Amino acid sequence: MPDLRSRILTLLLFIFSAGAYAQVQLGGDENKIDFSSPREYELAGLTVSGVQFLDENVLITLTGLNVGQRYKMPGEKISQAVENLWKQGLLADIRIKVTRITGDRIFLELAVQERPRLSRFTFEGVSKGEADKLREKLQLVKGKVVTENLITQSRNQVRDYFVEKGYLFTKVDVTTERDSSAPNSELMRIAISNKKRIKIHEIIFHGNKELSSKQLKGKMKGSKEKTFYNIFSSSKFSEDGVESDKLKILEQYTSRGYRDAKISRDTMYAYDDNTVNIEIWIEEGNKYYFRDITWIGNTKYTSAQLTQLLGIAKGDIYNQQKLDEGLFMSQSSRDISSLYMDDGYLFFQVEPIEIKVEGDSIDLEMRIYEGKQATINRVTVRGNTKTNDKVVLREIRTKPGELFSREQIIRTQRELSQLGYFDQEKLNVNPKPNPADGTVDIEYIVEERPSDQLELSGGWGGGAGVVGTLGVSFNNFSARNILKKNAWAPLPSGDGQKLSIRFQSNGRFFQSYNASFTEPWLGGRKPNSLSVSVFQSLQSNGMKKTDFNYSLLKITGVSVGLGRRLTIPDDFFSIYHEVSLSNYNLNNWTGGFLFRDGNSNNLAFQQTISRNSVDGLIWIRSGSQISFTIQLTPPYSLFRNDIDYATATDQQKYKWIEYHKWKFSSAFYKSLGNKFVLFSRAQFGFLGYYNPDLGTAPFERFYLGGDGLSGFALDGREIIALRGYDNNSITPKVVTPNPNGFGYSLVTAGGSVYDKLTMELRFPISLNPSATIYALGFMEGGNNWLGMRQFNPLTLKRSAGVGVRIFLPMFGLLGLDWGYGFDEVENEPGANGGNFHFTIGQQF
Repeated sequence: MPDLRSRILTLLLFIFSAGAYAQVQLGGDENKIDFSSPREYELAGLTVSGVQFLDENVLITLTGLNVGQRYKMPGEKISQAVENLWKQGLLADIRIKVTRITGDRIFLELAVQERPRLSRFTFEGVSKGEADKLREKLQLVKGKVVTENLITQSRNQVRDYFVEKGYLFTKVDVTTERDSSAPNSELMRIAISNKKRIKIHEIIFHGNKELSSKQLKGKMKGSKEKTFYNIFSSSKFSEDGVESDKLKILEQYTSRGYRDAKISRDTMYAYDDNTVNIEIWIEEGNKYYFRDITWIGNTKYTSAQLTQLLGIAKGDIYNQQKLDEGLFMSQSSRDISSLYMDDGYLFFQVEPIEIKVEGDSIDLEMRIYEGKQATINRVTVRGNTKTNDKVVLREIRTKPGELFSREQIIRTQRELSQLGYFDQEKLNVNPKPNPADGTVDIEYIVEERPSDQLELSGGWGGGAGVVGTLGVSFNNFSARNILKKNAWAPLPSGDGQKLSIRFQSNGRFFQSYNASFTEPWLGGRKPNSLSVSVFQSLQSNGMKKTDFNYSLLKITGVSVGLGRRLTIPDDFFSIYHEVSLSNYNLNNWTGGFLFRDGNSNNLAFQQTISRNSVDGLIWIRSGSQISFTIQLTPPYSLFRNDIDYATATDQQKYKWIEYHKWKFSSAFYKSLGNKFVLFSRAQFGFLGYYNPDLGTAPFERFYLGGDGLSGFALDGREIIALRGYDNNSITPKVVTPNPNGFGYSLVTAGGSVYDKLTMELRFPISLNPSATIYALGFMEGGNNWLGMRQFNPLTLKRSAGVGVRIFLPMFGLLGLDWGYGFDEVENEPGANGGNFHFTIGQQF
């Protein structure tokens, strides 16, 4: 109505203005505009006045009037010109004036007044944080034309924002006022009164017999009643949440055979000032069953094969969800469509038709169009701005010339995710079928994420205080471009190699240096990896070298490893071989080993067989990780008859360390829906010996307890976390003579057998690749024994607690846990109980 009144007023002003000018003699011309008898004029000139920001030529164009054309005055074309300008919403007033008439030629002036522009806007009644979020939502910018539509739209957007958050009765008042600091500008004030967040008091169902109200409420994910035990789901009211939950309710009925079920009506009303009730009326209808299922059009597979894969038998309850999963893309890929599409039938279609409904039974006819097998034509990748094409393409399992396979596309996406170079949540694939020639082009879409890491880690080290670590890992390195100046940005990258440099120190007590390089595709043609690493560590008691009691342990080592992907039992398996050589130089060392002075050498061969089928690197939803490792040295003592090891000196016994070491680890990830993931893991380790006269080797032992970072000796020891207990507290101890020759001490010697069980329930908070965050609750137990004779897998040290993980691409995984250890530790009073564990750059 305001627009209609404005237009009428404008037309009257135009008539009045035109009439006034018509009564004036201009240039001696006797012609006048007679409104009772319209006359045709040639438009000789059209000017614009009153504009500040708008373009005059644009306004003239919008009128639709052209100089040189003839128009009736007054007439429809003039009225339409005013109408055209009003539609733009840019002007507050429009008048067309006659400035001069010469014969049948007329000169007009377009006098306008522009609508005010937005100079700034403010929020009242909300916090600064909420105001910032609202600014992003409204997207109001300085200079925008202030119209009634803009004011209404802003009001509605602000209210919708708070209603979605549960503030159902939010009031928004938008006012404008002239801004004297700028010409033709207005300030917008948005006042918000949202009172309290509205929650759901009760959800009431009517007409439900097959499903109880409790069952229906359990299926509603976006609408929950306000209860003390509802800690994982919000009870705020949301219209979108209610609408989504109504669909979930109907899905439950159709999965139980009630295909005609419907929600006849629903309502919401206030229960009190802070809560509302929701009532839903359901018409369940009759229950149906599958009867006869026939197949038409299938030539590749028999009807019996298809029926078996479908998994629906005569007499089964009619379940639309089960039918859809059996026909189209089930999560396990055991469905009819996957069967065909994994064999190249990209153009396959199947349509279930109900051919008869008799009583409570339904007959189905599956109409199949198989089409021709599609061959892959071109395979491309888009979005890899840093990683070279060859690094991506070598992981792609769909090759040109091969038959199309949905399974291989899914596997390719998994392999690209495992590289760690791309955002897992944004991996996509774009098949482009060409039905004319029976081919398909496949485009993989990726988005680079930061993969290099700076490690800044800290932990408590063996009673010597804080151990700090500084390291860098370049996970997408390019060694072949080292000599190219233009490749340093800041380092040569893109070839998928890994270069890691690490320094660890505790001041005078401890220093460690480590460097490693990995080429994942040695030779560039097959996924055979080469790994090379060198390291050195120095540990002392902190005294000067000239002191009488100065002690030192110096370890130097190098290792070379080769890895290969396997195809049997399946292509998730891989095998890794490694040869390592370490030298241990002990000088008056009293750190808990079986000897104090001399040199030891450790030449070890390691083989690891593993299977990894997880679907991600950081946030893992499904799959498993299983590995079995054997590490052994030559049995030197069995070949030497010149040494009696029962009476030999320490230098003779341990000049060449001998042992065999066995490790097993299995981890499983299971998605529980609602974003929860259940993680379970079992670990076992055993350090054995060949010669009972030598016994267990002094190195390569297991240390259990704490955050998994503590302790810094690089003597082959494995430090295993067990939250809820002090660091290394669950580690066997032995009685050894004191260095001064007087008395004995209890020294941590490390275990030769350990086991550990872990179960975590994980929930994602943010899956943004720049900051992946998830919370967890855990239960775990483990123990550590000096030898196999003491081993008892049922005597575990148990703990439980909660934690959070934050993955930052530059720093890796940050962890904070609080765990409570339930069992006391022998010879370690106070080691259990409540313990915080904070680590940087370490996964648990």
